[in-house]
Amino acid sequence: MNLILERTSQVRYFTNMRWVLGALALDASQFDWYVSDVETNCGSDVFAPDDRWMGGEELQRVLAEHEIQFIWAVFSAFPVGTRVAVSASPYVDGNPTYWRAGRVSPQLEDALFEIACWDSSATILVGLSEAEQRSFCRAYPDAKPLDQAASHSAG
Repeated sequence: MNLILERTSQVRYFTNMRWVLGALALDASQFDWYVSDVETNCGSDVFAPDDRWMGGEELQRVLAEHEIQFIWAVFSAFPVGTRVAVSASPYVDGNPTYWRAGRVSPQLEDALFEIACWDSSATILVGLSEAEQRSFCRAYPDAKPLDQAASHSAG
């Protein structure tokens, strides 16, 4: 299932990946990550803006050491040790796919799920398991199915 969290006072600010993963009852180190389309509130010395693979341990360390708000970003989760060829990096800024009717799936083939940070104002979760969905909705009852969200346009 796909969820969106927006227009809520349940978070101090959107797109803090530490909070998102905590709400999913997941640890970043459980996965390898392809991180793309990144814009943050911190300098590149803390989090590189380049599209790249990150080991889960590295992502976990960065998230634990720094309070980062991701303005735009796509986090694609893969089983540890998995690296697929990426011919087109996933993107969120200006991506209309999230707002199309029908099934939205992770942009990278074989990704377990995808977390998209939308313009500091929404968190989009694509391809969640039922357990992850339940956990997130328990933490953030204002989360709703993505197909119930209004169409967004990039700022």
